[in-house]
Amino acid sequence: MLNKIFNRIKNPQLIVLDIFNKFSKYLTDEQFLRYRFRIVMGKRLDLKNPTSYNEKLQWLKLYDRNPLYTKLVDKVAVKDYVASIIGNEYIIPTLKVYKSPEEVRIEDLPERFVLKTNHDGDSLGVFVCKDKKNFDFNKAISILSKNLQHNYYYTGREWPYKNVNPVIFAEEYKEDEFGELRDYKFFCFNGVVKALFVATDRSVGHVKFDYFDRDFNHLDFTQSHPMSNVTLKKPDNFEKMIELAERLSKGLPHVRIDLYNCNGKIYFGEMTFYHYGGMIKFHPEEWDYKFGSWLQLPKYKRTDEKE
Repeated sequence: MLNKIFNRIKNPQLIVLDIFNKFSKYLTDEQFLRYRFRIVMGKRLDLKNPTSYNEKLQWLKLYDRNPLYTKLVDKVAVKDYVASIIGNEYIIPTLKVYKSPEEVRIEDLPERFVLKTNHDGDSLGVFVCKDKKNFDFNKAISILSKNLQHNYYYTGREWPYKNVNPVIFAEEYKEDEFGELRDYKFFCFNGVVKALFVATDRSVGHVKFDYFDRDFNHLDFTQSHPMSNVTLKKPDNFEKMIELAERLSKGLPHVRIDLYNCNGKIYFGEMTFYHYGGMIKFHPEEWDYKFGSWLQLPKYKRTDEKE
């Protein structure tokens, strides 16, 4: 509790955010995004002529409301969609889907598994069991139960999450040669991969993000997490990963396709439409505009879904 107070004294922005969050439920989506963008990014949100990547993501939240997106952000439902495009061999099998936490029985699950919910983007709600004897099952169920009550849409007004039916699901455990499951996250613009980042050190709790262009040349910028101190090797099947990402993103203005590369086998992770919610700064800032130049907004404004 004291640490929380000291953090807010040192960073007044957190106090402003606390106040904003208490009243944000009374705001329209546009009002919410304008106010939060100003607080977090330190500048006005231009929706009439957006130029930066972060600005354009806010535009997409408001004006690109394709009903298909609700299925694509559902971590269970999206698997059938992905399998229909690239094949079932790229899907991590779902072991069980639970409508309530009371249905989850650890004795019915294998020795190693993953538990998570289908409707949010918070990695803190993902529980990996490598050994049942040392797995805190009660803690996992307690947090997952709370997650079921949370509608992720209200966190950043990411519209596709609004109508996802929340469930808990168990998935097969996968591990690569590094003892983790590295993410390769491909930024796709109108079906073309322009950049990606690799997430490492998740298992030790100090996540590193390294950004690359589509030829796997390292890019010199950061966002939220620091770069790793090691030289990451391009996977042997990297070109296949790009092919799959581009097939899955075809026909979409922008989406991030997350893939795993596990001992030479590629697996689909998830689709992310608003990287970091469009509210995390690039360092240096020029990369915000570089990414923004790749994102060509649709000429239409699709707002036909009910608020």
